[in-house]
Amino acid sequence: MNFKPPEARSASSTATLYGSGGSTVTAEKALSFISKGWREVRSSADADLQLLKNRANSFKNLADRELENFLNSASKSPFSVPSITASATLNPAPHAEIDFVRKLQPKLSEIRRAYSSPDFKFYPRPQIKVNLSSIRNAIVAEVGEDEEDEVEDESDRFTNSSTTTRVRFKERAREEGQFGEFWEPIKTIKSRLRELENKSSSEILEGIKNSEFVEKVKSSLKAICKDPYESKEVPPLDVPELLACLVRQSSPLLDQFGINKGISDKIVESLCSKRKNQLLLRSLPAGESSMIESENINDELDIRLASVVQSTGHCYEGGFWSGLWSDFGKHDVSDKKRHVAIVTTASLPWMTGTAVNPLFRAAYLAKSAQQDVTLLVPWLCKSDQELVYPNNLTFSSPEEQESYIRSWLEERVGFKADFNISFYPGKFSKARRSIIPAGDTSQFISSKDADIAILEEPEHLNWYHHGKRWTDKFNHVVGVVHTNYLEYIKREKNGALQAFLVKHINNWVVKAYCHKVLRLSAATQDLPKSVICNVHGVNPKFLRIGEKVAAEKERGEQTFSKGAYFLGKMVWAKGYKELIDLLSKHKKDLDGFNLDVYGNGEDAHEVQSTAKRLNLSLNFMKGRDHADDSLQGYKIFINPSVSDVLCTATAEALAMGKFVVCADHPSNDFFREFPNCLTYKTPEDFVAKVKEAMAKEPEPLTPEQRYNLSWEAATQRFMEYSDLDKILSNSGVGRRFGRRNSSLTKSASMPNLNELVDGGLAFAHYCLTGNEFLRLCTGATPGTRDYDKQHCKDLRLLPPHVENPIYGW
Repeated sequence: MNFKPPEARSASSTATLYGSGGSTVTAEKALSFISKGWREVRSSADADLQLLKNRANSFKNLADRELENFLNSASKSPFSVPSITASATLNPAPHAEIDFVRKLQPKLSEIRRAYSSPDFKFYPRPQIKVNLSSIRNAIVAEVGEDEEDEVEDESDRFTNSSTTTRVRFKERAREEGQFGEFWEPIKTIKSRLRELENKSSSEILEGIKNSEFVEKVKSSLKAICKDPYESKEVPPLDVPELLACLVRQSSPLLDQFGINKGISDKIVESLCSKRKNQLLLRSLPAGESSMIESENINDELDIRLASVVQSTGHCYEGGFWSGLWSDFGKHDVSDKKRHVAIVTTASLPWMTGTAVNPLFRAAYLAKSAQQDVTLLVPWLCKSDQELVYPNNLTFSSPEEQESYIRSWLEERVGFKADFNISFYPGKFSKARRSIIPAGDTSQFISSKDADIAILEEPEHLNWYHHGKRWTDKFNHVVGVVHTNYLEYIKREKNGALQAFLVKHINNWVVKAYCHKVLRLSAATQDLPKSVICNVHGVNPKFLRIGEKVAAEKERGEQTFSKGAYFLGKMVWAKGYKELIDLLSKHKKDLDGFNLDVYGNGEDAHEVQSTAKRLNLSLNFMKGRDHADDSLQGYKIFINPSVSDVLCTATAEALAMGKFVVCADHPSNDFFREFPNCLTYKTPEDFVAKVKEAMAKEPEPLTPEQRYNLSWEAATQRFMEYSDLDKILSNSGVGRRFGRRNSSLTKSASMPNLNELVDGGLAFAHYCLTGNEFLRLCTGATPGTRDYDKQHCKDLRLLPPHVENPIYGW
């Protein structure tokens, strides 16, 4: 390759600089750099090749001399083989080695002559060529003839050098022009340089400002230097907000230490009010009211938490305890037909509220045909049936008892109720006067039907529950509280201490096993997750009796021919103590007032003997159905009980158009709206109300009042307050329904401390109830951890050790 000397390059560069501008100078510098590099490479390669050639020549000369010496010595003195034997001396061997060398000598001479020839090449001369034609095409062709003329006219001292450069480029173009397509990037660089040369400085600066890279840098710097008070990003939770969340989530625990929910709410409000003009308000979307201005501070705090969690992209996939009792066969909520399982603690023919009201609930829920309904009731062995069921009525099989229940129900509701009735093993506790479930009650609802569970008396069902967690097996669990157990327990020996323990156990099991709890009245214990609503109605038969009484009154006929009566299970806690106290204190004020008492029970003999000893005007009769014809002629129903949660007999009396004289107590709050309900606060007031009722006639019920007492209205209230109306109308189950006017709802991905606590409570309860000694210490009926052989025989069940085997023990 021929490269121009440095002087020529310098001259050419200078000419190009003055004639063509900055672009030509840049190209010349690039060409000079490339040429210099290739020249150094070629010089190094030539030096290495020359060294190899010299060494090869030296080796060739040495080989020639050694070969020549070898041939000369072979021709001058022949090889001799020493004689070994006499025969060898007499017959010498031919000189084979000498003949071989003589034959080889001409061939070696020929090789030497060929090797020594000046035309012989020890190795082919490498041809290292760098194709620079594309560089010439990229630079010279675009510069053009006009630029060449300008260069020549500019200065004569550069004419020869520039002409020489162009001639050399043209020669290279003829030799190496076929590789120009590989140098397209040079052309692109050249065109960019020319565009940059044609632009002014202001245009260049404007282009830099509008470039994508600069925009990204500006946005990054703006994000770094942004004022946090003007940021639309969701700020993290600060210390007061974290404390508010902790206090609110810990309210059930604080309640155990005597700090009620009201105090906890005030603490939360105080903590949140400190941030009302800072990050808390800025985190809310435009148009949202602040937490302090909202009616529900908890909802606003939930929205704040949800916004922070959503901003982090966190997805919560379950709590620490999820999966301990998980059932992979859970009901598929995508099915069109939903399943409701109602589990109660008593069954007919035991005429108690937990036997009658769940039965009506099942019938009216199934009447809508929007969901399948299963009623799960306890099955008692024959020995327990004799203790519980009236009139020595017993059943030899579950099918026989089911037939009795259905016939009783259809006689009263007037339609055929389409729902299933199942049985679970139970044992009667004489000490507690109630039925205790034996074994895992949840296993008697199949996994494919485990959708919605309604636990009638959830605290009672779960005191000694040792099995799957209801909230893990079912999508939605609702508890309905029927009984004020604390009021009953306080009447027993050491009642205060027992009531204290039972109160906390009730909180424990309800929080662990229910999603929502409905309390029939404020007379019950304030349980977690609970709301107050009367979700019970009266038997339609009583409403028909009331309509009949109203029609007779319109015709001017005498409707009531008898005075006052009381009906209830004959135990002291059912109002008999209060009744005897009132009548004994005001015997003179109520002179001539006779009261008929209907009921059976464990305390019947003691109650009757006390009334006889005090010489009270009480006529005791055996218990009977409230709808019996013998009771329809009474005008006044007396109910002084303060242990009831919601007295069914009171509702039935009002439905039949009677007066009701009852205590001013939270259990009677629902009945205050009815004009025939006369409540008293003091014993003197009791006497006045009784005299008022004796002197007046009750008012007929309006259609609205009659509807409010019906099971249709009760079922509607139940659907609303338990969230079943929302659950059944949506495809998802177990959603949390926040305020509809919030643009940001509670996030399903937000981790919930309550769920973690509830899971821990359920696990601890499961461990404790698994120990038979601890069960007996807390008053459990022996043998209720698992069902016995008689239950297996009656219900056709597998033995517990076969149904739930324990391996490795």
